[in-house]
Amino acid sequence: MSQLKLLNIVGARPQIIKASAISRAVRLQFSEEIMELTLHTGQHYDKELSEVFFDELEIHKPDYNLSVGSARHGKQISMMITGIEDVLLKEKPDCVLLYGDTNSTLAGAIAASKLRFPVIHIEAGLRSFNKSMPEELNRIVSDHSSTLLFAPTNAAFKNLMNEGFRPENSPPYTIDNPKIYLTGDIMYDNSLFFAELAERKKTSLLEQLSVDREKFILVTIHRDINTDNIKRLETILSTLKSIAEENSITFVMPLHPRTTKSLKTSLKELNEELGLCKYIRMIPPVSYIEMTLLEKTCRMIITDSGGVQKESHFFKKPCIVLRKETEWTELIINGTTKLADADPEKIRNEFYAFLYSDSGLEYPGFYGDGKAAEFILREILFLFGEKLADKNYQYQGS
Repeated sequence: MSQLKLLNIVGARPQIIKASAISRAVRLQFSEEIMELTLHTGQHYDKELSEVFFDELEIHKPDYNLSVGSARHGKQISMMITGIEDVLLKEKPDCVLLYGDTNSTLAGAIAASKLRFPVIHIEAGLRSFNKSMPEELNRIVSDHSSTLLFAPTNAAFKNLMNEGFRPENSPPYTIDNPKIYLTGDIMYDNSLFFAELAERKKTSLLEQLSVDREKFILVTIHRDINTDNIKRLETILSTLKSIAEENSITFVMPLHPRTTKSLKTSLKELNEELGLCKYIRMIPPVSYIEMTLLEKTCRMIITDSGGVQKESHFFKKPCIVLRKETEWTELIINGTTKLADADPEKIRNEFYAFLYSDSGLEYPGFYGDGKAAEFILREILFLFGEKLADKNYQYQGS
């Protein structure tokens, strides 16, 4: 049986983590049917945000690394497109697998679709309905460049239908006749797999931070709308410091490099105050396993990350989002996630509401059964490769 050649394109920390679910499923279930290649654009080039994840998550090292690094959007994307085109023409994969909504995703979608390689988009259909966010434009262009679109939630699936994608389309599927699926979320696959590993390997992290389970707040801030807008960042961090001191509760803050840079260059006084506050633990970026442990054992999560919002739901933790909108609208409707933007009053109100009345919150299974990666690969094989050797497998399109 000839193997299907699949090219993963990743470039940022969340994509490396998402790709681990696909890589694990290939290794454990489809190693004879699929040959997997990985192209890393180098959009995130810091060792703590990339290389360590390939090692820790046991993903094979990238077959290609473009080492693009940081740059203005146009320059960065153009360098990515050029590098991706070269790899596509050399490797001639059967399909290209893209994740999420980064510039690497956009560059992969443009390069592959222009050269007529089928694009497969994981996390299709997510919308914040705010086109001032670069990620929103990346999502839209990537979806409309794709042949197969795997939506992780009902809301995402409906967004695709609202944009003209038709569930009733029949094969053969192409960029002009795409297929959309409701799959569940591959990050739920990962959370189930790595939660136990985190408990075994990283429990000492809590001791190092001098925090107890269920008695600390986890905070992550990485989006440029917060890190590069100094007024917003100052407002958010000052508010969190005040809340921590008022309640004598520890806030653990793994700092993104952009956040650290802004603190050290533009908010030196606040940076010093945070460092001296006994209730604030500012730490370097943590590994995925360490982050999983922190999410699983904290009391509450405060973040501007889309991925962390979902993971808060996986681990049944209330979540405050430091943005005006979110692509994970089902969490807002469910009441377990609240939007606070950079408004001190909203941050305070939502914090105290969760702190004193979170016992009645429920966390429905919005994100599937933990087998999304397996489903995705079976559909890819059915549509782009030879049928599975398993004679009992029958195609079940959604």
